[in-house]
Amino acid sequence: MSQSIATDFFSPEEQAEWVEEPDISHLVTEDDTLINLLAEKQQRLLTSCLYSSWKPGIPFLVTANVGLFYAINKPAIVPDILLSLDVEVPQDWQQKKNRSYFTRIIGKPPEVVIEIVSNTVGNELGSKMKDYARISVAYYVVYDPLQQLGDRLLRVHELRATSYTELETTWMEPVGLGLTLWDGVFEGKQDTWLRWCDRDGNLIATGDERAETERQRAERLAEILRSQGIDPDELLS
Repeated sequence: MSQSIATDFFSPEEQAEWVEEPDISHLVTEDDTLINLLAEKQQRLLTSCLYSSWKPGIPFLVTANVGLFYAINKPAIVPDILLSLDVEVPQDWQQKKNRSYFTRIIGKPPEVVIEIVSNTVGNELGSKMKDYARISVAYYVVYDPLQQLGDRLLRVHELRATSYTELETTWMEPVGLGLTLWDGVFEGKQDTWLRWCDRDGNLIATGDERAETERQRAERLAEILRSQGIDPDELLS
C-alpha cells in the first residue's frame, strides 16, 4: 500500500499498524500439516531433479507429502520425500486406491524416506523412526536444516533386522543414489541444499542445470565450427 493511500484513508494509529512489524510469535508456521518455505522448496528440488536427470533403468516413483498407507484401517504416514524403485503410477490415478501409496496395492514399501525437520513436534528420531522401521523402509534420512535436533544437518539410517543403524556414509548402494549437502542457488535462493548424487559425489542435475550444460556444449561446438570457417547458423537453416 502506498504512503499516499494510507494517509488518505487511515488514521495515524491505523497507519502505524502498517509500518510496525507485527508480532507473529503466537502463529504456528510449521507442524505436522504446515511446512515452511525452505522445506517446500527443498522438497521440490529433491523430486524434480530425479525426474529430470536420473536414469536408473527401471521405473521409479518419487513424491512429496503423499500419504503412505502401510496397513488396513491405519492412518497414513506422510513422509516429506518418498522414493520407491521398480514401481509406476497407475494409469487411472483418479481412483482413490491409486491416489496414495498403498503398500498392499503397490506390493512393497518404498526404499527411501526423507524427513525434513522444521520443529521437534514430528519426533523424527523417535516414534517416527520406529514407524518407518515397522513398515520396512530400507533407508530413513533425517535432514535438519534449522538444527532443531542438534548440530548435525544430515543423518542416513539403514534398516538392519527390525531397527535402523546410522551410516557413516550417505551412499545407498541398493538404491544407486547418495545424498550430499550443496551450497548453491536453487530457484533464486542461495542456501545449503540437500541434493541427490552419484557414487562419486556428482550431483543429479536439475532441469535448469541440464539446460545450461546443453547450452554451453552448443556454444563450444559453435566456436569449433567457426574456427574451421563454418557458420553454425547456416547448418541449421
